[in-house]
Amino acid sequence: MPPIPTPQPEVGGSARLTSLRTGLRRVPEVTASFWIIKVLTTAMGESTSDYLVHRFDPVVAVGFGAIGLAVALALQFSARRYVAWTYWLAVLMVTVFGTMAADVLHINFGVPYLASTLFFAVILAVVFGIWRASEKTLSIHSISTTRREIFYWCTVVSTFALGTAAGDMTATTLHLGYFFSGVLLARLITVPALAYRLFGLNEILAFWSAYILTRPLGASFADWTGKPHGLSGLALGDGPVSLVLGILIAGFVVSLTIRARDGRDPDTAPRPA
Repeated sequence: MPPIPTPQPEVGGSARLTSLRTGLRRVPEVTASFWIIKVLTTAMGESTSDYLVHRFDPVVAVGFGAIGLAVALALQFSARRYVAWTYWLAVLMVTVFGTMAADVLHINFGVPYLASTLFFAVILAVVFGIWRASEKTLSIHSISTTRREIFYWCTVVSTFALGTAAGDMTATTLHLGYFFSGVLLARLITVPALAYRLFGLNEILAFWSAYILTRPLGASFADWTGKPHGLSGLALGDGPVSLVLGILIAGFVVSLTIRARDGRDPDTAPRPA
């Protein structure tokens, strides 16, 4: 997969100004580790959500998901700057809750996946519109205030819900199955990268397009490995899949934390002006 584009930070007047902006930033830089952990969290969110709603009463599971999301976001907003474990915990809980929200519309209310996909696409467009009108930019490199971070997390929740509905639509409504749905999405995610590299697609549009597509990509492969053979899966079980993914995510986050402590993490190193 070609490198995913990342919106570039605004050019500052000095290295000191750049360092100050980096110190205030509340989200990570977009590196290879970012995309790897992002896909892993989307996969774990899918398998964990499915495990919980089938293991417990769906209403209780959604309630616990909402509480977990609230706690994770409270930890994230209480941090003065980007901290790897609080940020990725929040992303993981957004994944779990976003998956539940999309599934509830389909399972409990009978909303077709196509309709829920369009619904969440409209929600995302509205969030983008309000964010752009208020802050004049959608760049993740501008997330240095509480208000911008609120817009950011509203966008993240919307992208996860949209990605969940879109992934389920390709796998079930279009009858591709989980594996071939994942293969299709793996090819689609290269489109914004190639368009950015070859045709000069707007970097912010390219980034958020790729960001949305990582959700159904990770979820499709999580479903493929965890679901029973009758649902075109490998029947490994949602619980074991979640456990393995959790271990992988923890390993990456611990590595980022150690690198940040040693001053070797690009998420904390100031960019040149």
